[in-house]
Amino acid sequence: MTSFAVPTGSPGARILGIGSYQPETIVSNHDLARTMDTSDQWIRERVGIVNRRFAKPDEKLVDMAVEAGAKAVADAGLAPTDIGAVLVATCTMPSQIPNAAAQVADRIGVTGAPAFDLNAACAGFCYALAMASDLVRAGTARHVLVIGAEKLTDWVDPVDRSTAIIFADGAGAAVVGPSDTAAIGAVAWGSAGDLVDMIQIPDRHSFVHQEGQSVFRWATTQIAPIALRAVELAGIEVSDVDVFVPHQANLRIVEAIAKRLHAKGAREDLVIARDIVDSGNTSSASIPLALDHMRAAGEVRSGDVALLVGFGAGLSYAGQVVRLP
Repeated sequence: MTSFAVPTGSPGARILGIGSYQPETIVSNHDLARTMDTSDQWIRERVGIVNRRFAKPDEKLVDMAVEAGAKAVADAGLAPTDIGAVLVATCTMPSQIPNAAAQVADRIGVTGAPAFDLNAACAGFCYALAMASDLVRAGTARHVLVIGAEKLTDWVDPVDRSTAIIFADGAGAAVVGPSDTAAIGAVAWGSAGDLVDMIQIPDRHSFVHQEGQSVFRWATTQIAPIALRAVELAGIEVSDVDVFVPHQANLRIVEAIAKRLHAKGAREDLVIARDIVDSGNTSSASIPLALDHMRAAGEVRSGDVALLVGFGAGLSYAGQVVRLP
């Protein structure tokens, strides 16, 4: 039987560069308290958020993705023409056609490359990062641009305090390329479709609906084992992890998961992302946004071992260990 020719890939893959973008408008808890029955103290106690960023009405999701993606390509020391595929993780496009990725690729200057969107909600960046790693290792693409971008304000009722205090807008990106050694570990991922009603947009005329307490209980009990599984798949110990970057859903959730990791041997000096405080919940953008902000603040260094884990609507979840660029 004749065999087909297939591309030759790389032994491993790594993140080569990162970038992010946030809108200019900062919305504080005090600002929200002027339009709904809430207060700064009430919000801080429940979700840990102080400020978040809202895009202007004429600022599109694609605009934010372009800004973050272009920065990641430059940070990787590459030209747009070096990018062999573009993946945009998002759940908040205003329409399903056309997708965000093709528009982003064109505006950044990536020509002729495959470009598609991926919707795993808040787990989207980790899903897309896993796919990018596989594309590089299989030889399907040499460099892949992965972007998490959301304009949640298009889909949130501005006076519903159960969601309007949490969600925000922004974009974060990473470029994945070849490596002689694996610097992106195997992904630990899955879904719980029987719990789909916990977070949903019921139809095209609806806003985001979230059963906050149910989501909180699920995340604080089910996500730590996923994170530990990602560590196991990477062939390391939890004590080898320098940085923990979970999806920035809620500060109480972040700290609850971190507590479980410490109980399993994580170091006391583990650096934990708390970008939620000033960025809010940006769904698929939250992990790359946090990484870029932590790097800018000097909280993480090149070569650090980072544990990433995303989780959210679907319900979907994914995590992997990476070495930071």
